[in-house]
Amino acid sequence: MPRDRDPLVVGRVVGDIVDPFTRSIALRVSYTSREVNNGCELKPSQVAIQPRVDIGGEDLRTFFTLVMVDPDAPSPSDPNLREYLHWLVTDIPATTGASFGQEVVCYESPRPSMGIHRFAFVLFRQLGRQTVYAPGWRQNFNTRDFAELYNLGLPVAVVYFNCQRESGSGGRRR
Repeated sequence: MPRDRDPLVVGRVVGDIVDPFTRSIALRVSYTSREVNNGCELKPSQVAIQPRVDIGGEDLRTFFTLVMVDPDAPSPSDPNLREYLHWLVTDIPATTGASFGQEVVCYESPRPSMGIHRFAFVLFRQLGRQTVYAPGWRQNFNTRDFAELYNLGLPVAVVYFNCQRESGSGGRRR
């Protein structure tokens, strides 16, 4: 697919979160019965519960790390908490899912209060099983720095969705 039509480039996931990469592993993320496709819209109520994540691959001795981040926190116009870490799972065996891995940072459901936020699932191939330490805080996480620290290289798959607060919630009361 031409880079100018790649939804990860158009949605600025490539650039804001990751460098250009070539997808080499199947990554399927779904909330209840709704599969995440690049740029799709999901409401906070639809993403309140941890998603099911299925990872492809062939060699069961291969392990993966999954990172879920929000590059638009606290608001797309002033993302001074970029990137906000929503989930971190390591040592996920190929051909399985995130539930088979080691949850380093537990899932925190997206609850954007202002604007449309992007939530990206970034999958890395590990060189082997390894100990990964939870960062001290979720805000200002950096996917590129994390990948460098743990020698993960470029991602092998990325998928993202857009989310904004439920319509009709909040606002002024009379």
